[in-house]
Amino acid sequence: MRKTIKNVMLLDGKKIKIVIEDDKIQAVGTDVEEEGEIIMLPDGVYVSPGWIDLHTHAFPNFEPYCAYPDDIGFLSGVTTVVDAGSCGAYDIDEFYTLIKSCTTRVFSFLNISTVGLRIRNELADLGHISRSEIKHALKKHPDFIVGLKARMSKSVVGDNGIKPLQIAKSYSRDFKKPVMVHIGSVPPKLEEILACLDQGDIITHCYHNKEDNHIFSDETRIKNALKQAKERGVYLDVGHGTSSFSFQIAQRAFEEKVDFDSISTDIYDKNRLQGPVYNMATTLTKFLTLGYGLEKVISAVTDVPAEAIGKKELASFSEGTIADFTFFKLEKNKQILVDSVGGKIHANEKITPVAVMIGGVYYECSEHEVETSH
Repeated sequence: MRKTIKNVMLLDGKKIKIVIEDDKIQAVGTDVEEEGEIIMLPDGVYVSPGWIDLHTHAFPNFEPYCAYPDDIGFLSGVTTVVDAGSCGAYDIDEFYTLIKSCTTRVFSFLNISTVGLRIRNELADLGHISRSEIKHALKKHPDFIVGLKARMSKSVVGDNGIKPLQIAKSYSRDFKKPVMVHIGSVPPKLEEILACLDQGDIITHCYHNKEDNHIFSDETRIKNALKQAKERGVYLDVGHGTSSFSFQIAQRAFEEKVDFDSISTDIYDKNRLQGPVYNMATTLTKFLTLGYGLEKVISAVTDVPAEAIGKKELASFSEGTIADFTFFKLEKNKQILVDSVGGKIHANEKITPVAVMIGGVYYECSEHEVETSH
């Protein structure tokens, strides 16, 4: 069945129509012929490829880092959530079964520890890392698992330092999957972590401010390691979270042009309901308020994460590609936004999701009135 989406704007303000058939884009432009069901959006609505949250915790079984995918997904304007290593090889089958009933698209990084976040120091015992179990999981779920995850901070690795990441990188090269690396407290040191990473790997929590191990801790040592990693093609991901995002660090990064590549939330039920994350729209609004332009912010939740997980077709307006979109407004709204460490900034506008389309199916995610007709 064909549908035509009307009265939406690209980021440059140009109004377009989009014709969909089943789950694919058929035509995009100003003068395309309207066909089938008409979906008329309210005035002032932008359209982008569907938002992709590159760092979430979308497996509901491991408290406190747990949520149901749809609660952090399409209901808040996000068409694709990527779980950041909640599950290791022992639980990935259960996760894959769960996502079959979800409206939101779901992918996962596989925790290199077989037990995943069943425990919070999952890499303190290297015996939990099994090459054969990882290989089996990747073979069984090659599309669902988009990479490997290693949480490289002291509370997780214990006395193992950089060793878990060195193991993860050997598997990454063998299985041709990128590694997402959580950074935080020492050991290991940030420059050690950066030196291990290759093109396509991801540093998440890039604007945390922990224990002299953040990106501005050392003007020479870390700065050089970071510059070299970026030149190799390592992505910097925000990964806001409960304790991993500082306005002070992010503002300095803006001023010194140490830019993020992707914006993600590290969302789960607690920081969704109690803050400081709440949802993707709030996280995007924080970066608008810091001074980044709308195109940079939206690219960081569409094009870049799609590339990072090898799913470029999820961030396209090209004919014949998957019809995943997020429809949103940019509204005047004075508010105080809070980071993970109690820092505050004053915002004058906010991004508000109106609706999404996932595989050609339209879902409202707010109370905005939308007209449909046949």
